[in-house]
Amino acid sequence: MTAPTVRDRRVLITGGAGFVGRHLADALRVDNDVRVLDDGSAGDPDALPDDVSYVPGDVRDEATVADATEDVDLVFHEAAVVSVARSVDAPGESHAVNLTGTVNVLEAARRRDARVVFASSAAVYGQPARVPIAEDDPTGPLSPYGLQKLSADRYVRLYADLYGLETVALRYFNIYGPGQTGGDYAGVITVFLDNVRAGEPLVVHGDGTQTRDFVHVSDVVQANLRAATTDAVGEAYNVGTGRSVSIRELAETVRDAAETDVPIEHGPAREGDVPASRADISKARERLGYEPRVDLADGLAGLLA
Repeated sequence: MTAPTVRDRRVLITGGAGFVGRHLADALRVDNDVRVLDDGSAGDPDALPDDVSYVPGDVRDEATVADATEDVDLVFHEAAVVSVARSVDAPGESHAVNLTGTVNVLEAARRRDARVVFASSAAVYGQPARVPIAEDDPTGPLSPYGLQKLSADRYVRLYADLYGLETVALRYFNIYGPGQTGGDYAGVITVFLDNVRAGEPLVVHGDGTQTRDFVHVSDVVQANLRAATTDAVGEAYNVGTGRSVSIRELAETVRDAAETDVPIEHGPAREGDVPASRADISKARERLGYEPRVDLADGLAGLLA
């Protein structure tokens, strides 16, 4: 099934100079008028294509967001402090970006009657009650980041119920792909790839049995395009693959794909590490038509090419 085409739209991507935002901008720019709002803290605005408009600014500033949404009819809200560690060290700062910034975007979109597709996170679930994790399973965030994403996720859906604003929340699992930088488990693939290229050991935290659902950024873009065109608004959807791999197996797969014999070493376990994570994507399949296309082996091979 091919992804729907989004065309002839006036699009704003907050955080559009970041990892997912750049891929979204590239997918949308040919057939749409694309504008990026970004403060430059997690990406390089100079790397944006020439046919994408760049608005320097911060989602914490209400007036800036209002100006950036002028005349738009579709908003992809990607701007966030995504580091769990940073949210623990500076919860007030991450709250202002992740939650206040989201309310600023929703209010501006409400004035413009613009659809909002929001980048939520699997961090809303915390220690999952079961695996695979469905959208209606209990939530129990383990960090300020997870709590902020959960609160923003609920705000996004509340705006649909309360104001009739067309919104969709996409709960990303562990994204990887070209152009990603390392950090937390979302960046472990990048760290492993950097290490094998440098001939350095791959360091696995704990015993490596913890599992994650790694989804390629192209499939995340697909989910966003589907969310931009669906009639099933006012809902949250998991975005993963429905498959998981242990971190030890991931290290072995990366090493094999790179055809190297660098050692795999084990370091201290991460405090509060979730032992297992895997998305139940049946709701996204049924209501959005979402189907992940890139399996992990192919995705890794593409990054090593």
